[in-house]
Amino acid sequence: MKRFALALIVAAVAAISGGTVSAQNYPAKPVTLIVPWPAGGSTDIAMRAIAEAASKHLGQPIIIDNRVGGSGTVGPAQMAATAKPDGYTVAQIPITVFRLPLMQQTTWNADKDFTYIVHLTGYTFGVTVKGDSEFKTWDDVVKFAKANPGKVTYATPGAGTSLHIGMEQIAAQAGIKLTQVPLKGGAETNAAVLGGHTMLQADSSGWKGLVESKQLRLLMIWTSNPSPNYPGVPTLKQLGYPFVFDSPFGIAGPKGMDPKVVATLHDAFKKAIDDPAVQATLAKYDMVVNYKSTADYVKFVKEVTATESKVVETLGLKKKE
Repeated sequence: MKRFALALIVAAVAAISGGTVSAQNYPAKPVTLIVPWPAGGSTDIAMRAIAEAASKHLGQPIIIDNRVGGSGTVGPAQMAATAKPDGYTVAQIPITVFRLPLMQQTTWNADKDFTYIVHLTGYTFGVTVKGDSEFKTWDDVVKFAKANPGKVTYATPGAGTSLHIGMEQIAAQAGIKLTQVPLKGGAETNAAVLGGHTMLQADSSGWKGLVESKQLRLLMIWTSNPSPNYPGVPTLKQLGYPFVFDSPFGIAGPKGMDPKVVATLHDAFKKAIDDPAVQATLAKYDMVVNYKSTADYVKFVKEVTATESKVVETLGLKKKE
Protein backbone atom coordinates (compact mmCIF):
# COMPACT_ATOMS: atom_id res chain seq x y z
CA MET A 1 0.00 0.00 0.00
CA LYS A 2 2.89 2.32 0.84
CA ARG A 3 4.47 1.63 -2.55
CA PHE A 4 1.12 2.28 -4.27
CA ALA A 5 0.65 5.58 -2.40
CA LEU A 6 4.21 6.62 -3.25
CA ALA A 7 3.58 5.81 -6.90
CA LEU A 8 0.48 8.04 -6.91
CA ILE A 9 2.44 10.92 -5.38
CA VAL A 10 5.25 10.53 -7.92
CA ALA A 11 2.71 10.45 -10.78
CA ALA A 12 1.01 13.58 -9.47
CA VAL A 13 4.29 15.44 -9.15
CA ALA A 14 5.28 14.34 -12.64
CA ALA A 15 1.97 15.55 -14.04
CA ILE A 16 2.38 18.93 -12.36
CA SER A 17 6.00 19.20 -13.48
CA GLY A 18 5.05 18.19 -16.99
CA GLY A 19 2.34 20.86 -17.11
CA THR A 20 4.82 23.47 -15.89
CA VAL A 21 7.43 22.50 -18.46
CA SER A 22 4.75 22.54 -21.15
CA ALA A 23 3.67 26.06 -20.17
CA GLN A 24 7.29 27.23 -19.97
CA ASN A 25 8.07 25.84 -23.41
CA TYR A 26 4.89 27.20 -25.00
CA PRO A 27 4.54 27.51 -27.93
CA ALA A 28 6.46 24.55 -29.31
CA LYS A 29 4.37 24.18 -32.48
CA PRO A 30 1.98 26.20 -34.70
CA VAL A 31 -1.20 27.64 -33.19
CA THR A 32 -4.58 27.26 -34.92
CA LEU A 33 -6.83 30.32 -34.92
CA ILE A 34 -10.44 29.52 -35.79
CA VAL A 35 -12.16 32.27 -37.78
CA PRO A 36 -15.89 31.46 -37.83
CA TRP A 37 -16.57 33.40 -41.04
CA PRO A 38 -15.88 32.73 -44.74
CA ALA A 39 -12.46 33.37 -46.25
CA GLY A 40 -12.13 36.72 -48.00
CA GLY A 41 -14.56 38.67 -45.80
CA SER A 42 -13.56 41.67 -43.70
CA THR A 43 -13.22 39.61 -40.50
CA ASP A 44 -11.10 36.96 -42.22
CA ILE A 45 -8.79 39.54 -43.80
CA ALA A 46 -8.38 41.44 -40.52
CA MET A 47 -7.73 38.27 -38.53
CA ARG A 48 -5.15 37.05 -41.03
CA ALA A 49 -3.26 40.34 -40.70
CA ILE A 50 -3.43 40.17 -36.90
CA ALA A 51 -2.38 36.50 -36.88
CA GLU A 52 0.60 37.15 -39.13
CA ALA A 53 1.84 39.94 -36.86
CA ALA A 54 1.15 37.96 -33.66
CA SER A 55 3.05 34.93 -35.00
CA LYS A 56 6.25 37.00 -35.18
CA HIS A 57 6.00 37.74 -31.46
CA LEU A 58 4.86 34.22 -30.61
CA GLY A 59 7.72 32.58 -32.48
CA GLN A 60 5.40 30.07 -34.17
CA PRO A 61 3.04 30.29 -37.18
CA ILE A 62 -0.63 31.00 -36.50
CA ILE A 63 -2.75 29.01 -38.94
CA ILE A 64 -6.21 30.31 -39.86
CA ASP A 65 -8.98 27.70 -39.87
CA ASN A 66 -12.27 29.01 -41.35
CA ARG A 67 -15.16 27.15 -39.69
CA VAL A 68 -18.35 28.77 -40.94
CA GLY A 69 -21.89 28.44 -39.64
CA GLY A 70 -24.29 29.20 -36.82
CA SER A 71 -23.92 32.97 -37.23
CA GLY A 72 -20.28 32.73 -36.22
CA THR A 73 -20.77 30.23 -33.37
CA VAL A 74 -19.97 26.83 -34.95
CA GLY A 75 -16.19 27.31 -34.80
CA PRO A 76 -16.03 28.51 -31.18
CA ALA A 77 -18.54 25.83 -30.11
CA GLN A 78 -16.47 23.08 -31.72
CA MET A 79 -13.34 24.42 -30.05
CA ALA A 80 -15.05 24.51 -26.64
CA ALA A 81 -16.28 20.94 -27.07
CA THR A 82 -13.20 19.23 -28.51
CA ALA A 83 -9.99 21.29 -28.25
CA LYS A 84 -7.39 20.73 -25.54
CA PRO A 85 -6.79 23.75 -23.30
CA ASP A 86 -3.11 23.80 -24.25
CA GLY A 87 -3.09 27.09 -26.17
CA TYR A 88 -2.73 25.49 -29.58
CA THR A 89 -6.36 26.10 -30.60
CA VAL A 90 -8.03 29.48 -30.10
CA ALA A 91 -10.91 31.26 -31.83
CA GLN A 92 -12.25 34.65 -32.74
CA ILE A 93 -15.31 35.20 -30.54
CA PRO A 94 -18.18 37.18 -32.08
CA ILE A 95 -20.93 38.56 -29.85
CA THR A 96 -23.28 35.83 -31.12
CA VAL A 97 -21.39 33.45 -28.79
CA PHE A 98 -22.92 35.43 -25.90
CA ARG A 99 -26.25 36.24 -27.55
CA LEU A 100 -27.36 32.93 -29.06
CA PRO A 101 -27.62 31.06 -25.72
CA LEU A 102 -30.13 33.74 -24.70
CA MET A 103 -32.25 33.00 -27.78
CA GLN A 104 -32.08 29.21 -28.05
CA GLN A 105 -30.60 26.07 -26.55
CA THR A 106 -26.87 25.79 -27.31
CA THR A 107 -24.11 23.31 -26.59
CA TRP A 108 -21.93 25.89 -24.83
CA ASN A 109 -22.06 28.23 -21.86
CA ALA A 110 -20.35 31.52 -22.62
CA ASP A 111 -19.40 32.06 -18.97
CA LYS A 112 -17.96 28.61 -18.33
CA ASP A 113 -16.70 27.05 -21.56
CA PHE A 114 -14.10 29.58 -22.74
CA THR A 115 -10.85 31.11 -21.52
CA TYR A 116 -10.95 34.74 -22.64
CA ILE A 117 -7.53 35.99 -23.73
CA VAL A 118 -7.62 39.45 -25.31
CA HIS A 119 -10.14 41.83 -26.84
CA LEU A 120 -9.09 43.27 -30.19
CA THR A 121 -11.38 45.42 -32.33
CA GLY A 122 -14.87 45.96 -33.73
CA TYR A 123 -16.72 46.67 -36.96
CA THR A 124 -18.19 49.44 -39.01
CA PHE A 125 -21.64 48.21 -39.95
CA GLY A 126 -23.82 49.73 -42.64
CA VAL A 127 -26.90 49.22 -44.77
CA THR A 128 -26.49 49.15 -48.54
CA VAL A 129 -28.72 48.87 -51.58
CA LYS A 130 -27.94 48.20 -55.21
CA GLY A 131 -26.49 51.20 -57.00
CA ASP A 132 -29.60 51.71 -59.15
CA SER A 133 -32.10 51.06 -56.33
CA GLU A 134 -35.16 53.26 -55.93
CA PHE A 135 -34.04 53.78 -52.33
CA LYS A 136 -31.81 56.84 -52.29
CA THR A 137 -31.98 57.37 -48.52
CA TRP A 138 -32.98 55.39 -45.44
CA ASP A 139 -36.12 57.53 -45.24
CA ASP A 140 -37.13 56.11 -48.64
CA VAL A 141 -36.88 52.61 -47.14
CA VAL A 142 -39.01 53.58 -44.14
CA LYS A 143 -41.73 55.11 -46.33
CA PHE A 144 -41.85 52.04 -48.58
CA ALA A 145 -41.86 49.65 -45.61
CA LYS A 146 -44.75 51.48 -43.97
CA ALA A 147 -46.77 51.18 -47.16
CA ASN A 148 -45.67 47.56 -47.73
CA PRO A 149 -45.20 45.78 -44.36
CA GLY A 150 -42.75 42.89 -44.55
CA LYS A 151 -41.97 43.44 -48.23
CA VAL A 152 -38.52 44.95 -47.59
CA THR A 153 -35.97 42.14 -47.40
CA TYR A 154 -32.47 42.47 -46.00
CA ALA A 155 -29.51 40.10 -46.11
CA THR A 156 -27.40 39.48 -43.00
CA PRO A 157 -24.48 37.15 -42.18
CA GLY A 158 -26.82 35.09 -39.99
CA ALA A 159 -29.75 35.01 -37.58
CA GLY A 160 -28.85 36.32 -34.15
CA THR A 161 -25.90 38.35 -35.42
CA SER A 162 -25.54 42.01 -34.46
CA LEU A 163 -26.72 42.88 -37.98
CA HIS A 164 -29.97 40.95 -37.47
CA ILE A 165 -30.60 42.25 -33.95
CA GLY A 166 -29.59 45.77 -34.95
CA MET A 167 -31.95 45.85 -37.92
CA GLU A 168 -34.82 44.60 -35.77
CA GLN A 169 -34.14 47.32 -33.19
CA ILE A 170 -34.05 49.93 -35.95
CA ALA A 171 -37.27 48.59 -37.48
CA ALA A 172 -39.02 48.62 -34.11
CA GLN A 173 -37.92 52.21 -33.51
CA ALA A 174 -39.12 53.25 -36.98
CA GLY A 175 -42.42 51.39 -36.62
CA ILE A 176 -41.85 49.17 -39.66
CA LYS A 177 -41.60 45.46 -40.38
CA LEU A 178 -38.64 44.08 -42.34
CA THR A 179 -37.87 40.53 -43.47
CA GLN A 180 -34.43 39.09 -42.75
CA VAL A 181 -32.65 36.73 -45.17
CA PRO A 182 -29.88 35.07 -43.12
CA LEU A 183 -26.77 34.04 -45.07
CA LYS A 184 -23.23 32.93 -44.14
CA GLY A 185 -21.04 35.98 -44.63
CA GLY A 186 -20.13 39.09 -46.58
CA ALA A 187 -19.57 37.40 -49.94
CA GLU A 188 -23.12 36.02 -49.85
CA THR A 189 -24.74 39.23 -48.59
CA ASN A 190 -22.95 41.24 -51.28
CA ALA A 191 -24.16 38.80 -53.94
CA ALA A 192 -27.71 38.87 -52.58
CA VAL A 193 -28.17 42.62 -52.88
CA LEU A 194 -26.21 42.91 -56.15
CA GLY A 195 -28.32 40.16 -57.70
CA GLY A 196 -31.58 41.67 -56.53
CA HIS A 197 -32.34 38.68 -54.29
CA THR A 198 -32.74 41.08 -51.36
CA MET A 199 -33.56 44.78 -51.35
CA LEU A 200 -31.04 45.65 -48.63
CA GLN A 201 -27.82 44.35 -47.16
CA ALA A 202 -26.87 44.82 -43.51
CA ASP A 203 -23.24 43.85 -42.97
CA SER A 204 -19.75 44.96 -41.99
CA SER A 205 -17.54 46.85 -44.39
CA GLY A 206 -16.82 44.02 -46.82
CA TRP A 207 -19.09 46.11 -49.06
CA LYS A 208 -16.55 48.98 -49.12
CA GLY A 209 -15.10 48.33 -52.60
CA LEU A 210 -18.56 47.92 -54.10
CA VAL A 211 -19.68 51.19 -52.53
CA GLU A 212 -16.60 52.98 -53.86
CA SER A 213 -17.28 51.60 -57.36
CA LYS A 214 -20.94 52.69 -57.01
CA GLN A 215 -22.25 49.17 -57.52
CA LEU A 216 -23.78 49.54 -54.07
CA ARG A 217 -25.13 52.64 -52.33
CA LEU A 218 -24.47 53.06 -48.61
CA LEU A 219 -27.56 54.45 -46.87
CA MET A 220 -26.25 54.68 -43.30
CA ILE A 221 -23.54 53.50 -40.93
CA TRP A 222 -23.90 52.36 -37.32
CA THR A 223 -20.82 53.99 -35.79
CA SER A 224 -20.87 56.63 -33.06
CA ASN A 225 -19.42 59.29 -35.38
CA PRO A 226 -19.58 59.99 -39.14
CA SER A 227 -16.79 58.39 -41.17
CA PRO A 228 -14.49 60.55 -43.33
CA ASN A 229 -14.38 57.57 -45.71
CA TYR A 230 -18.08 57.98 -46.50
CA PRO A 231 -18.81 61.71 -46.66
CA GLY A 232 -22.50 62.50 -46.50
CA VAL A 233 -23.50 59.05 -45.22
CA PRO A 234 -25.40 59.54 -41.93
CA THR A 235 -24.99 57.59 -38.72
CA LEU A 236 -27.96 56.05 -36.94
CA LYS A 237 -27.85 58.86 -34.39
CA GLN A 238 -27.96 61.47 -37.14
CA LEU A 239 -31.06 59.72 -38.48
CA GLY A 240 -32.72 59.94 -35.07
CA TYR A 241 -32.04 56.40 -33.79
CA PRO A 242 -30.43 56.14 -30.31
CA PHE A 243 -28.10 53.30 -31.31
CA VAL A 244 -24.45 52.53 -31.94
CA PHE A 245 -23.61 48.98 -33.05
CA ASP A 246 -20.02 47.85 -33.61
CA SER A 247 -20.08 44.24 -32.32
CA PRO A 248 -16.56 44.22 -30.82
CA PHE A 249 -14.68 40.93 -30.60
CA GLY A 250 -11.64 39.19 -29.20
CA ILE A 251 -9.82 35.88 -28.89
CA ALA A 252 -10.56 32.97 -26.53
CA GLY A 253 -9.55 29.37 -26.03
CA PRO A 254 -11.26 26.41 -24.39
CA LYS A 255 -11.84 26.49 -20.64
CA GLY A 256 -8.99 25.54 -18.30
CA MET A 257 -6.01 27.15 -20.04
CA ASP A 258 -2.81 27.74 -18.09
CA PRO A 259 -2.59 31.45 -17.09
CA LYS A 260 1.03 31.56 -18.34
CA VAL A 261 -0.09 30.40 -21.80
CA VAL A 262 -2.92 32.93 -21.74
CA ALA A 263 -0.43 35.68 -20.89
CA THR A 264 1.86 34.64 -23.75
CA LEU A 265 -1.00 34.72 -26.26
CA HIS A 266 -2.34 37.99 -24.85
CA ASP A 267 1.02 39.70 -25.24
CA ALA A 268 1.50 38.47 -28.82
CA PHE A 269 -1.94 39.64 -29.95
CA LYS A 270 -1.61 42.94 -28.07
CA LYS A 271 1.65 43.65 -29.90
CA ALA A 272 -0.03 42.64 -33.17
CA ILE A 273 -2.81 45.23 -32.91
CA ASP A 274 -0.21 47.86 -32.05
CA ASP A 275 1.58 47.08 -35.34
CA PRO A 276 1.18 49.93 -37.88
CA ALA A 277 0.69 47.45 -40.74
CA VAL A 278 -2.16 45.75 -38.87
CA GLN A 279 -3.74 49.08 -38.01
CA ALA A 280 -3.57 50.02 -41.71
CA THR A 281 -5.42 46.81 -42.62
CA LEU A 282 -8.04 47.47 -39.95
CA ALA A 283 -8.46 51.05 -41.16
CA LYS A 284 -9.03 49.81 -44.70
CA TYR A 285 -12.17 48.09 -43.43
CA ASP A 286 -13.05 50.85 -40.94
CA MET A 287 -12.23 48.66 -37.95
CA VAL A 288 -10.92 50.50 -34.90
CA VAL A 289 -8.61 48.96 -32.29
CA ASN A 290 -10.60 48.24 -29.12
CA TYR A 291 -8.08 46.61 -26.79
CA LYS A 292 -9.06 45.03 -23.48
CA SER A 293 -6.79 43.03 -21.19
CA THR A 294 -7.68 39.49 -20.16
CA ALA A 295 -9.33 40.66 -16.92
CA ASP A 296 -11.22 43.48 -18.64
CA TYR A 297 -12.37 41.12 -21.39
CA VAL A 298 -13.86 38.73 -18.81
CA LYS A 299 -15.69 41.66 -17.21
CA PHE A 300 -16.85 42.88 -20.63
CA VAL A 301 -18.36 39.47 -21.46
CA LYS A 302 -20.58 39.66 -18.38
CA GLU A 303 -21.65 43.21 -19.21
CA VAL A 304 -22.46 42.37 -22.84
CA THR A 305 -24.43 39.28 -21.84
CA ALA A 306 -26.56 41.32 -19.44
CA THR A 307 -27.21 44.00 -22.06
CA GLU A 308 -28.03 41.49 -24.80
CA SER A 309 -30.43 39.66 -22.50
CA LYS A 310 -32.53 42.82 -22.18
CA VAL A 311 -32.40 43.49 -25.92
CA VAL A 312 -33.54 40.03 -27.06
CA GLU A 313 -36.27 40.06 -24.43
CA THR A 314 -37.54 43.42 -25.68
CA LEU A 315 -37.62 42.09 -29.25
CA GLY A 316 -39.47 38.95 -28.17
CA LEU A 317 -36.55 36.72 -29.16
CA LYS A 318 -35.56 35.42 -25.73
CA LYS A 319 -35.80 31.64 -25.36
CA LYS A 320 -38.53 30.12 -23.25
CA GLU A 321 -37.21 28.66 -20.02
